[in-house]
Amino acid sequence: MGRRKPFRRPRPRVISSLVFALTLAGGAALVLKPKGRTLEGRAHVVDGDTIRLGDAKIRLKGIDAPEMEQICSRSGHAYECGETSRKALIAMVSGETVRCRAAGRDRYRRILARCTVNGSDVGARMVEQGWALSYGRDYDLEETRARERAVGLWAGEFERPQDWRRRGSAGS
Repeated sequence: MGRRKPFRRPRPRVISSLVFALTLAGGAALVLKPKGRTLEGRAHVVDGDTIRLGDAKIRLKGIDAPEMEQICSRSGHAYECGETSRKALIAMVSGETVRCRAAGRDRYRRILARCTVNGSDVGARMVEQGWALSYGRDYDLEETRARERAVGLWAGEFERPQDWRRRGSAGS
């Protein structure tokens, strides 16, 4: 029989390295899987359905707004409905604390979240005012109200943003 090696205690450096690695892995899990995480602060509006809170890029869950390059028409006149949608979102969040509850990530790695200002659901307001559409049936009731009242996009003619993107209309 061979000789057994005596038991040696792990060195403090090995333990601290292990603790560091586990802490790093836990932090990465929070960043990569943000579900349930709450973010809040002053928002910078990117477009009609995307904001930034600090370094976090957040896509408002359940809505789809016109793309920045998208053109719509009202009373026979073309207008930049993507920019108009962005301005509507700016008006809602400007100077306010925005609170978002993360629900995952989209295919572009943006955080998907439902956000509120003073307790009011920002996505629901964008759809009800007609500057975004319900995406995934989340805000179908608000979309129906906007269409019936002919407000926002519904006051004229537009192509659904997902159809516009599918056609590859960016830049045209």
